[in-house]
Amino acid sequence: MAKLVRLSDIGERLDVSAVTVSKALSGQKGVSEEMRQKIIRVADELGYLKKQREEPRKRGYNIGVIVAERYLYEGESFYWKLYQELSQIAIAKDCYMILEVINYNYEQSCTMPKIIMEKKVDGIIIVGTFAKYYSRYLADNVMVPFLYLDTDGAIDTCDSVVSNNMLGGYCMTNYLFKMGHSKIGFVGTRLTTTSIDERFLGYMKSLMEHGIKLREDWLIDDRDRETGNTNIKEKFVLPKDMPTAFFCNCDLSACVLVRKLADAGYRVPSDISIVGFDNYINKIDNFVSELVNETGLTTYEINMKEMAKRTVHIMLHKLENIDYTTGMFVMPGRLIERGSVKKIGEEIPFV
Repeated sequence: MAKLVRLSDIGERLDVSAVTVSKALSGQKGVSEEMRQKIIRVADELGYLKKQREEPRKRGYNIGVIVAERYLYEGESFYWKLYQELSQIAIAKDCYMILEVINYNYEQSCTMPKIIMEKKVDGIIIVGTFAKYYSRYLADNVMVPFLYLDTDGAIDTCDSVVSNNMLGGYCMTNYLFKMGHSKIGFVGTRLTTTSIDERFLGYMKSLMEHGIKLREDWLIDDRDRETGNTNIKEKFVLPKDMPTAFFCNCDLSACVLVRKLADAGYRVPSDISIVGFDNYINKIDNFVSELVNETGLTTYEINMKEMAKRTVHIMLHKLENIDYTTGMFVMPGRLIERGSVKKIGEEIPFV
């Protein structure tokens, strides 16, 4: 079986990027005529052009996926599952995913991912929030097609696939008002990720529409703002005057809060109601999973499969056409009602 020839293979011969090769072969501007002819000649020598004429629709790519180390907890995590979904969809399209985990030191020092430096991939998917300076560094220096997944990258001109975080936060807080709660706290360190901030804004919108003032003492941090690491020991500090319910920015934080509440003598949902976000519970330990599994966690489900499908779809189009762009693609989710919320009265009306 003949070896698959990729744009990056042609680029390696001439020490140019896959983007430059794509521009040259598609007749786009930005490549000198001399370089264009060299690229066409090498592409012909490697059999790329012949292959394209014979099988114009069968193109395989190596697609890189980078994610911060802090998002990959022991065992399964939301992003591990998301990567698996991406891989399955890519394989069905004759493409392959290559994962690189970026540690905090790489991020701080603005070190380019190895899969890009070593030209192992034709395109890159950036999963989850990185520090803004690192996102900007990647946007300015990555020379292959890329897009963001589950974050907007804090870059105005980049393509991204995200869940509808603000609407989800609004929906979950409205649900708590529907169940008679008016004393509602929020769990999540603001200004850490775009997702947390957007879910907090949805929470704030619901509070305002119900005529409820924000209480700072009911805002609980769940992670370090600098590193983004979930901090179970130093964060999750419970207020002295407790609300009747908490909206947690993700299911992981909801699980930790359940544990913290149990340690303080509170039961869920008898004493405190809890809702999460993403419909993916990370089992920190048996104690947490038992507490959550007793009632089930009411949460807002992110459509992980559809997000992965849309991401691969956009990436393949970007690899075929360097000018292809979508902007931000927002994926809707849905409320999953389980047993972690107790109805304590009539629905609190909008003002």
